[in-house]
Amino acid sequence: MRVPIYEYECDRCQHRFEVMQKFSDRPLKKCEKCGGPVHKLLSAPGLVFKGTGWYVTDYANSDRKKALKAEKDGGSNGDKQAGAAPAKSSAAKKDD
Repeated sequence: MRVPIYEYECDRCQHRFEVMQKFSDRPLKKCEKCGGPVHKLLSAPGLVFKGTGWYVTDYANSDRKKALKAEKDGGSNGDKQAGAAPAKSSAAKKDD
């Protein structure tokens, strides 16, 4: 069982600290440093998205299927073209 971590801040000394507490535990009321009143802070949760369905490329549609098929069929030609020397620009031709 995982226990969440809560962040508190003291109203008196602005000391921030984290505490591992169960959902059923009562919130803290006193600062561990000065004994002043504390309040619980809201923090962004740490999320890790795993698996499929989180990206546009994970959804099957007709356009995506066509693109994948074209990539498979022309993959070897694309590799040759990628290694070719770039064409000279029109500005370069004027200088020659």
